[in-house]
This record gives sequence, structure tokens and C-alpha cells, in this order.
Amino acid sequence: MENTALITNDAVVLGMLLGILALVFVTSSSKNPGLQKFYKFVPALLLCYFLPALLNTFGIVDGHESKLYFVSSRYLLPASLVLLCLSVDMKAILNLGPKALIMFFTATLGIVLGGPMALWLVSMINPDVLGGDAVDAFWRGLSTISGSWIGGGANQTALKEISETTESQFSIMLLVDVFVANIWMAFLLIGAGMSKKLDKVLKADSTAIDDLTSKVENYQASIARVPTFNDLIVMLTIAFGCVAVAHFAADALAPFFEDYIDGVRLANPDSAIIYLSSLGKQFFWLILLATILGVGFSFTRLRKYEGAGASKMGSVFLYILVASIGLHIDFNEVIDNWKDIQWVIYIGLIWMLVHIVILLAVAKIVKAPFFFVAVGSQANVGGAASAPIVASAFSPALAPVGVLLAVLGYAIGTIGAIVCMELMHAISM
Repeated sequence: MENTALITNDAVVLGMLLGILALVFVTSSSKNPGLQKFYKFVPALLLCYFLPALLNTFGIVDGHESKLYFVSSRYLLPASLVLLCLSVDMKAILNLGPKALIMFFTATLGIVLGGPMALWLVSMINPDVLGGDAVDAFWRGLSTISGSWIGGGANQTALKEISETTESQFSIMLLVDVFVANIWMAFLLIGAGMSKKLDKVLKADSTAIDDLTSKVENYQASIARVPTFNDLIVMLTIAFGCVAVAHFAADALAPFFEDYIDGVRLANPDSAIIYLSSLGKQFFWLILLATILGVGFSFTRLRKYEGAGASKMGSVFLYILVASIGLHIDFNEVIDNWKDIQWVIYIGLIWMLVHIVILLAVAKIVKAPFFFVAVGSQANVGGAASAPIVASAFSPALAPVGVLLAVLGYAIGTIGAIVCMELMHAISM
């Protein structure tokens, strides 16, 4: 079919996307009272998805014909994961104290278990939400939400590819993801303003937060520096060198496991091997290996490149990916699928409720300060884009803690989301 979009040159489209990103982030950091009020209600991340979507919806650009998403997902995405995971300081994370990590992993567990539970509960009312192994089965699209809520945009994209979610379904899931996540974030920001009262309810000792603030400030000051030309070249080499290794290994591993899984399935059609089908996907190995390499290098001297802006460069790659994903969203398709959206919203709200109940129950048991509850949750659900916002609501100096835990979410997000996906897949079957 002939492309009828107004603009078909990807070089022009890339320039437009970067212009949109610049507009969003320059205005979101503006001191203008009107803009500040606007961005309190409309997250910058949401605009990075939806403004490019308008280009696709109104026929200015054909997102399905553009190759920008392929390039972003296969090259920039794994590169961003390497650079984001490069800044994982395991020692600093351990220094946050056991309660911080307990609440972070509790939040992860709440997402992993909440998805299957919500799908199962809603299926009692509407069995059509199951769908078995169908191309448009709900579990496929819901897996992208689990990727977003455990890690972030990078992990969400990884699950989109691994689960083979359709573009129309992904548009629906993206809307529900942002809608439900921002409702919960609003409650967390309100809670930050009354954290002392909540700490009394949880019977938590919040004096450790002061020590935490001091440690974070000292750590940031010790590694911060103005990046040189050599720093930038080395960071790009680290990122795309790891991408090269990940592609090389994935090209060998994916066919091997695909043949093995197909062989087992032929010999025993009822084998549970079907739930490990992700192992036969090249994209799965690409993302997993890039993450492993990034975390591995974080134990070396290369971790110091965070001070030169490794995670910032990774975030640039990530937001280019986010904008290219937005090009695939067509609001006309969302309107046509409104009935499905309602059921996904029900699943999303129940899912988040399970996450909250598990989180607060564990916080009460271990007497964790509400700060750890809020940041642990948002580091999962919101990722690096919004975890610092919640952390800074307690104290501006604590914003890096949100980033630190969110980066940990990037490291485990894809694996945790795959576990959630396979549980939902099993329920759907």
C-alpha cells in the first residue's frame, strides 16, 4: 500500500521528534508559573509519547512505515540499558539499608503477583480477557504494563517485542499504564506532605533518612565532573560495544533455544516449555545480555563514568525511543477499541490495588519509613522519569535515591516482567 503520509523521510521525522523532546523538557524546567502548573498535572513523559502520536494520528507521519522505531529498539535501547545500569552502585544501594531494598523488592513482587491476580479476578466477570494464545490475548499487552511498572520505558519496549504485542493493543495498554500509574503517584506526593504522620502509623524510625541524605550528597559530589571529549567517546564505546556483543551472542543463542523448544513441543505438545518461549527470541537475549553487561561493568572502574553523565546519555537514547514509540500510536484505533480499554482499566486498577496492599502490609511489618514505601514503589511503577520527583517531594537532596533505585528497576525489570507475563500467560491458557 502506498504511503500517503505528508512526511516520509526519516531524517526529517527524527529532527521533528528531537524538536518535540526539546520543547517538552525546556518548557517542563521553565520557571513560568503557568507551565509549572501545567506540568504538575501533565507529566513530561506523557507528552513525549502523545505529541509524536498526534503526528501519526493526523497523517503527518506514518509511524508504521518509519524505520526509527526499529533502529531505536535494536540499537539505542540496549545502549541506554548499558549506560543506565553502568551507574548501579551496589555498595551505595546496600548502604541505603535493608528496609529500602525490602520495600523496593516488595513493590516488585506486588507488580509480579498483582497482574495475574487482577487478570484472574476480572476473568470471572468477563472470560474474554483471557484469550489463550491468540495474537490479541490480553496477557500480551498486559506484559508491557508489567515491564513499565517494574522497570521503565526500556523494559516496556522489551516486553512489547518479547510478547509480540500488536500496535493497536499497545496503544491501549499505554493509556491505561499512564492513567493508573499517575493516580497512584498523586497519592504518593500527597503522602510525602504528611510523611511524619504516616511514619507514626507505620511505627517507623525516620532518622535514618537524614543519614541517607548526607550519604547521597557526598556520593554525588565525589563523582561529579565536567565530561571531556574522551569521556564521551569512551561512554559511546562502552554502550555500543556492549550492544555489538549482545547482538552477536543473541544471534547465536536465540536460534539454538528456538530449535530446542520446538523439538520439545513436537515430542510433547503439552510440555510446559511453551512458557519459556521467550528464550527463543533474539530480542529477549539482546536486552538481557545488554543489562547483564551494564551491571557487570558497574563493578569496575567504568562505573565512574556516571559522574561524566553516563545515565544522562542513556536517558537521551531512551527518550528518542519513547518518541519513536509514540509514532506508532493512533488515537483513532483507541476510540475503535474503547470496549477493550474499559476492561484493561479494571485490570489495571485491581493490579495497582494489590501492589499497594502488599506494599503497606510489609511496611507495617518491618516498620519502614513512608519514604522507602513511596520511593520503592515509584522506582518500580514510575521508573527513572518520576521516582526522583517523588523522592524530592520529601527532600530535594533525596532525588538521586529515586534514580538509584529506578536504575535497579531497569536491571531487574525485564526479568521480573517476563515472570509476570508467563504467569498471566498460564492463567490465560
